[in-house]
Amino acid sequence: MSQELPIERIMQSGLLTCEPETPLWMAAERMAARQCSSIVVVKAGQPVGIWTEHDALAVNFADPEAVRQPIAQVMSQPVVCLHGSTPLSEAALRFNAERRRHFLVVDDADAPLGILSQTDVALNQGLEPYLRLREVQAAMRHRALVLDGGQRLAQAARSMRLSECDAVVVKCEGGELGILTERDLVRFVARHPGNTPIDSLASRPLLTVRQDDTLIAARDLLLNHRVRHLAVLDEAGEVVGLLGFRDMLAGAEHLYMQDLRHALEQRDRALAQSRENRQLAERVIDSSLEGIIVTDAANRIEFVNRAFSHMTGYSAEEVIGKTPAILSSGRHDAAFYRQMWDTLQRSGNWRGEIWNRRKSGELYLELLTITAITDRSGTATHYAALFSDITHLRDSEERIRKLAYYDALTGLPNRRLLEDRLELAIRHAHRNQSRLAVIFVDLDHFKEVNDALGHAFGDELLVMMAERLQTRLREDDTLARLGGDEFLVLLPDLEEVDEVVRVARRLVEAVREPCVIEGQEFRLGCSLGISLYPDDASTAESLVHNADVAMYQAKQEGRNGYRLYRNEMNLQDDRQRALETALREAFISGEGLQLHYQPVFERDGNRLHGAEVLLRWHHPLLGSVPPVSVVTLAERAGLLPQLDEFILEQVCTQLAGWSASGATPVPVSINLSSRQFWQHDLPVRVATKLNEHKLQPGLVGFEIAERTLLEKPHQAAVVLKRLRRLGGEVAINDFGTGYASFGYLQELPISMLKIDRRFVQRLDSGQRGSAAIVAAVAGLAGEMEWRIAAVGVETEAQRDILARHGVELVQGYLTGQPVPADLFASRYLSRSGVAPQDA
Repeated sequence: MSQELPIERIMQSGLLTCEPETPLWMAAERMAARQCSSIVVVKAGQPVGIWTEHDALAVNFADPEAVRQPIAQVMSQPVVCLHGSTPLSEAALRFNAERRRHFLVVDDADAPLGILSQTDVALNQGLEPYLRLREVQAAMRHRALVLDGGQRLAQAARSMRLSECDAVVVKCEGGELGILTERDLVRFVARHPGNTPIDSLASRPLLTVRQDDTLIAARDLLLNHRVRHLAVLDEAGEVVGLLGFRDMLAGAEHLYMQDLRHALEQRDRALAQSRENRQLAERVIDSSLEGIIVTDAANRIEFVNRAFSHMTGYSAEEVIGKTPAILSSGRHDAAFYRQMWDTLQRSGNWRGEIWNRRKSGELYLELLTITAITDRSGTATHYAALFSDITHLRDSEERIRKLAYYDALTGLPNRRLLEDRLELAIRHAHRNQSRLAVIFVDLDHFKEVNDALGHAFGDELLVMMAERLQTRLREDDTLARLGGDEFLVLLPDLEEVDEVVRVARRLVEAVREPCVIEGQEFRLGCSLGISLYPDDASTAESLVHNADVAMYQAKQEGRNGYRLYRNEMNLQDDRQRALETALREAFISGEGLQLHYQPVFERDGNRLHGAEVLLRWHHPLLGSVPPVSVVTLAERAGLLPQLDEFILEQVCTQLAGWSASGATPVPVSINLSSRQFWQHDLPVRVATKLNEHKLQPGLVGFEIAERTLLEKPHQAAVVLKRLRRLGGEVAINDFGTGYASFGYLQELPISMLKIDRRFVQRLDSGQRGSAAIVAAVAGLAGEMEWRIAAVGVETEAQRDILARHGVELVQGYLTGQPVPADLFASRYLSRSGVAPQDA
C-alpha cells in the first residue's frame, strides 16, 4: 500500500516574512500584494510569531494609530509547526481539533519550509469524491451574520470577532448585498481608509449558490471567481447561510481520508505505469490544458507539451536542450530564483506565481508548480513544472477596479473615488487647520450639441473638455466626472480664497477655447459653482451640494462664469474684478491715476533735499483706492509690468518737464514692491528711461522694504549694486521692522536708512524705547556713513528729538504733505530749494 501524501507536497513554499519591528500596515500591504493569508514574523532567522487574516479582526479601525504599531505587539505566538513529512490527513484533523487556520511547515532542523492553510487542504483533489456526494446545505453555516451598510468598519470587525465569523453579508444601499471578509480587513489595514461605513468597502456583487447545489459545484465557483465565500440562498431567494473552504473541510475527515488513500493509490499506480511506459504518460501529459515542462537534472528541457507551445509561442524544437531561462521576464532578481532552487532542493517542490515572457515579448503571469522527480536512492533525475496562465485573472481584477472607481469614457475618477478622496482631504484639512474647495462644473448648452450632432460626437467633446480641465489644475488636485456633462474639482491645501477664484477663471477660459471635431469648429461655455471647507460646510455631501447650488446661481446669472456659495464672497469677488477692469482701463486712458510728491527736507536750514513719489488712484464710481491695494491688485491681475512702466514713465517725464520749465528738479525716490524689485530687467529699464528723457544721473532713486532684502540677501546685493550705478539714492524705507542682522547690512550697497513712522510717532509720547531705537539707528548710520531720514514727522517735538540724535532728513506732514506735481513745483521748486515759511 502506498504512503500517504505529505503536507510538504501541497504547502505554499513561497514563505512571506517580516521583522518584529515592521509596522502592521506595511506587513498587511505585503500580504495583500501577494494575496497571502498569513505572514511569519522572523527574528535572527527564527520564526517568533505569525499574523494572519483572522488576526485582522482584532485591529481597532477607529484608532488611526492602531495600524502603525509594530507587528510584534499583535502577532500570535508561539508559531505552531508541523514537520514537512506530516501526512495530509493528520494535518486536516489538527486543523479542526485545534481550530487553527495555518501551520508553519519545518524540516528536520526546524527551519521553515513553507506555510500550510486550510485552503491548501480544501484544494487538494482528494476531497473531490466527498464534494460530489454532498450538497451545500450539509456543510454551510446556517446562521450568516448580516450587517447594515451604514455600520462603521471598527464595529463590523468587532462583530465578526465576537461572532467568530470570517465573513459577513453587508446590506448595501438600494438593497444590494455585498460581503466583507477577513482578507478585505487585511487590505484595509494596509490602506487604512479610516473608520468608514462598510457599505463603501464591501465587495459586490455577492456570489450565491442554492442549498441543493453540490459542494463540488460550489468549490468550482469559488475557484473560478478567486473568492473564499458564497452566500447560500433558499427557494425564496433569501440568504440563509454562508459557505467557504473551511466549511467544506468540517466533518469530512473520515470520507476525506478514504478518498485520499484511494487517490494516492491511483496516482502511485499511474506513476508506476508512466515509468514503465513513458510514451503513454507523454500522451496523457500532452493532452493537459496546463503547460508542462520536463527537464533533466541539469535543468535542460527534455519535453514540453502542446499547452506549453500554445501559451509561450515556442515550439518544442525551439526549446529542447535549453533551460527555462529562455522564458525569463527580467522582473525577478537573482535572489528570487536562488530562494526558489533552495526550496526545491530542500523539499522537492516549489509553488508560487512568477512573471515570464512569451516568444512575442509579451509578459504574462503564471501559477507555477515545480516537482523534483527522484530515483530509488532519492537523487533528483528530472524536474517537472506545471503552469497555467493567470494573467487574465489579474487583468479582470484591474478592469473591475477601474469600473468601480473610474469613469469609462474619460478615465477620470468617478463619484465613488471622488467621495473617498474628498473625505480624506477634509480630514487632512481639519488636522492642518487649512482650507479646501469643491468646484461644480457644468457645460453650458451641451445637451443641444449632443442632440444635434449625435452621442458619438458628444462623447468626443466630453473627452476633450476633460483633458482641457485637467491641464489647468495642480498636480494634487482631483478632477472627477459625475455623469453627463457634469464634472467636479477638488482643490486641497488652499491658503487663501483667491487661489480657487484664479483656478475657476482658468477653467472657464479653458472650456471657452474653440473646439474642432470632424472639421467643425464651435465654442462651449461652462457654469461653475464653488464651495469652501470649512467656510461653507464641514461634510463631503454638504460641500458638493453647496457647490451645485452655486453653479445653478451662475447659470441663472447668465452662464459662462462662476459663483461662490456665500453671497458676501461673490460681492467681494465682483468688486475685485471691477477694480481689475478699471485699472486696465486707467493704464490706457490715464483717468484717475495721478502721482503725488512729498518733500524731504534737510533738518538744518530747511533746505529741500528731494521728494518721494506716491501713487494715487481715484475712480469716479469705486472711490479712492489705497496705494498698497493698487499694487496688490496689479500683482493679482498680472498688471504689475504696466504699473511699473506707468510710474517710471510719469516720474521721468515730470523731471524732464520741470527742467524744461526752468525749475531746478530735485531727486525723486520710487517705492519698489518685492515683485518689482526682483524683476531681472529693472536696472536696464530704468537706465533706458533716463537716457530717453535725457535726465542727469542721481535724479531717480529707489526705496526698498527691509523684509524684501531679507528674502534673498546675496541676490539682493547684486540688484542693489546695479541700481547704485545709476547715481540715485538707494534706501531701506522701513528700517527696524524686518529684523535684519547688522553683519548682513554692512554688505548691502545702500546709501540711506529711513526710520519707520511707527518709531517716529512714539517719540513725543514719553516712551523711552522709541528714542533709544532712533539713537541706535542714527549711530549705526553714522558709523556706516549712510544718510538717515525720519518718516512721518508731524510735530515740532518729534523734530527736536530727531535733531538731538543727529537725524539729517525729515519727511512728514510737519514739513509738507504729498501734493500733485504742479503744486509741488510751485510750492517748493520755485523757491530754489528753500523750504516755505509754512512748512
